[in-house]
Amino acid sequence: MREFKIGQKASFSRTITETDLVQYAGISGDYNPIHVDQVYAEGTRFKQRIAHGLLTSSLLSRLLGMELPGPGAVYLEQTMRFIRPVFTGDTITAIVEIIEINDEKRTIKLKTECHKHDGKLVLDGVASMLVPDEVRSDDNKPA
Repeated sequence: MREFKIGQKASFSRTITETDLVQYAGISGDYNPIHVDQVYAEGTRFKQRIAHGLLTSSLLSRLLGMELPGPGAVYLEQTMRFIRPVFTGDTITAIVEIIEINDEKRTIKLKTECHKHDGKLVLDGVASMLVPDEVRSDDNKPA
């Protein structure tokens, strides 16, 4: 496998927007009023609409698929614990850290976290990823 190391990290940040909530509701079909109805949400413990939990976790998918382990990697498993709500305007930083490497199975296990801009943890869990064979250059392909 590529030169992955225990403790190797990557991160990605994004601000959650009104458009994100609307588009995620449309794509997922999850129109729970806690996400899409401000009047309803004002009557809840949160006092405002909250982002879909899986919208927040999608930042992890972007990070795992594009950076660490990166393109070609495939999600095998993800545990998640939602700790705090995410609101529109919150900037969320997704962080992944390699905690286990299995060369024989070509898998990597990573600690996954999402934090608000104030540093508070909003989501944590563990992901397992299948890492593809290295792409060979033309010089290394068998004749």
